[in-house]
Amino acid sequence: MHCNFCEKKSADRKGYLRLRSGMLQAIRSFFIKQGYLEIETPNLIPAPAPEANIDAISAGGFYLHTSPELCMKRLLTAGFTQIFQITKCFRQNERGNIHLPEFTLLEWYRTGKNYLDLMVECEAMVLSVSENIGAGGKIIYQGMEIDLKRPWERISVDEAFSRYTSITPETAIQKGLFDEVMVKEIEPHLGVKRPQFLYDFPATQAALARLKPGRPGIAERFEIYIGTLELANAFSELNDAEEQKERFEKEQCSRYEQGKQVYPMPDKFLTSLKYMPGAAGIALGIDRLAMLFTDSAKIDDVVSFTPEDL
Repeated sequence: MHCNFCEKKSADRKGYLRLRSGMLQAIRSFFIKQGYLEIETPNLIPAPAPEANIDAISAGGFYLHTSPELCMKRLLTAGFTQIFQITKCFRQNERGNIHLPEFTLLEWYRTGKNYLDLMVECEAMVLSVSENIGAGGKIIYQGMEIDLKRPWERISVDEAFSRYTSITPETAIQKGLFDEVMVKEIEPHLGVKRPQFLYDFPATQAALARLKPGRPGIAERFEIYIGTLELANAFSELNDAEEQKERFEKEQCSRYEQGKQVYPMPDKFLTSLKYMPGAAGIALGIDRLAMLFTDSAKIDDVVSFTPEDL
């Protein structure tokens, strides 16, 4: 029986999936050598983080998690200090060249550290993986030669808006244009020759991040860009339960005003948060990392099945 689907997988994706497998093994090896514990948390949860712009998928009265963040932070409160996991995550209304409704995240947390410490660890991890899969210290992505050697470049959100746009972050937020300006005017310039950290986001754009001491309007958050592709999102974690609840309530109000489903409050997470030590955490897109290492413009090329294949 002739199978066009099988032929397509064999011709276009076999090598990519082999590289992806090697990449995952290299990631695990890196974290285990650094003393991290690999853990698993449930995919099915009673209440996702109520973020205004991230939509969960309902499943039998529960929700498929959009990120393992809430459960992983609860493990920090139980005494774990360095944890990581590679897991499937699920979000509604996400489909495009770099988006899937079901995707794979690498997420890790470390107590006693902040977002600046995570920047250093990210540099080491990505370079280690690149060397282990045979890509070395430089990669080619969509015609861009990208040097992965450390240290990577850093640019603040304020500086990026000043350099690449005619608007301030505050004005963009007031006009509801922050994400649009980021995507259309800033992101095409980031990580073109070397990876870049975009850091110090407006507090309104970081619902779970700690605020920067002395600058209450700024959150200790960064994103990683390599080859203009957003790869990861990280924070110094907020561990003030009352402040976190207030932020979640604002996010719920925003969801209501947009006509979206308002999720239950994640009460068990908030109860445990008061016991969480200072920590930093990050979520990195495995599918997008595979795109970089295979020079793929579409996320479809680096996964076994897309929704349309099923």
